[in-house]
Amino acid sequence: MTAHLDHLVIAAADLESGQAWLEDRTGLKMQPGGEHAYFGTHNALLGLGGSYLEVIAVDPAAPAPAYPRWFGLDEGEMQERLAAGPALVHWVVTVQNMGAALRLSTEDHGEALALARGSNRWQLSVPRGGALPMGGVLPSLIEWESVSPASNLRSAAVLERLTLTTLDPARLSAALETLDFTGTPIQIEPGPTRLQATLKVNGREIQL
Repeated sequence: MTAHLDHLVIAAADLESGQAWLEDRTGLKMQPGGEHAYFGTHNALLGLGGSYLEVIAVDPAAPAPAYPRWFGLDEGEMQERLAAGPALVHWVVTVQNMGAALRLSTEDHGEALALARGSNRWQLSVPRGGALPMGGVLPSLIEWESVSPASNLRSAAVLERLTLTTLDPARLSAALETLDFTGTPIQIEPGPTRLQATLKVNGREIQL
């Protein structure tokens, strides 16, 4: 079993401001994503060459779900954080067999939900209560049953490095080793929980 980066997650208080924030930093135009009816969210996407970055926010036009939204978007702490501006809060890795990955992992990634939008079909691990696993540094798992959106996205940005800061580096390292994560340069550092992505765009290094 192997796992590789599927996408990075930037959460925002609203989609328009989140998209503008990322476009201003990268100089790149994001592409439309869509609505997630199950959680009442919507997103916009930026290709990273084989993976992608999404800006996600609560969809004000969608009815509120009867359960907590993913990525902690309903939590007061997250809402207070996003009031100060968009933030890189999480990452998601592709696995070949969701059931096997959940059984073998040393951590609790949540339960696998079967989700769909248009022709897209996928399973996603979502922690009970919607909170981010290990504060966001432990990835969620995704198994695509259709083609990943990354294959249809323009790409002028390259992810050079993902830095994961956690109070328990050994625990996170063990979890990624169990998942047999490969492909993306990952740097794990000790300290308060934080994610930082370093992109290369037209020769410029940009940190998110």
